[in-house]
Amino acid sequence: MKRDGQNAFAVWITGLPASGKSTLAAALARQIREIGIDVAVLESDILRKMFSEHPGYDDQDREYFYDSLAFIGRVLTEHGISVVFDATANRRSYRNNARRQISRFIEVFVECPLETCIRRDPKGIYRKAREGKASHVPGMQEAYEPPESPDIVVRGDHDNPEEAARRIRNVLVRRGFLENNGSS
Repeated sequence: MKRDGQNAFAVWITGLPASGKSTLAAALARQIREIGIDVAVLESDILRKMFSEHPGYDDQDREYFYDSLAFIGRVLTEHGISVVFDATANRRSYRNNARRQISRFIEVFVECPLETCIRRDPKGIYRKAREGKASHVPGMQEAYEPPESPDIVVRGDHDNPEEAARRIRNVLVRRGFLENNGSS
């Protein structure tokens, strides 16, 4: 795998829980690896459990977590490993913090109606919110601030993840973060 600290980049995939971020992140990472680029997927659900046995979701806990996530992304990109953030990051400030730290950065908004996310609910977080067992769910009790100027918008309710990942790769090529290898 190619590693070049000058050329590593970050892609932050944001959207409501159950909007399709993880599926898109996996498709994008697979496509990037296929062209020989080293990439790490930073999945918030996994990392949050690594940072704390009983992770919290209040403003203070989220601020700490997303600051840490941005730091990890910056360190990886500085060492030549491109990063795909798979993280809701319900406040713009969390994503903007990462953008300030990582110069080669794009933001992908997975737009999906809340009703579709609630219907999918693979982790049961919306059900827990309705039952009063979760109190900080973005889109329900917590606000979700969509990007004001995302680099690309993917429709999580009907876009094909593989095709959406190709569109993201095209943005990376246009920005000069990836070489155009002719497979887009």
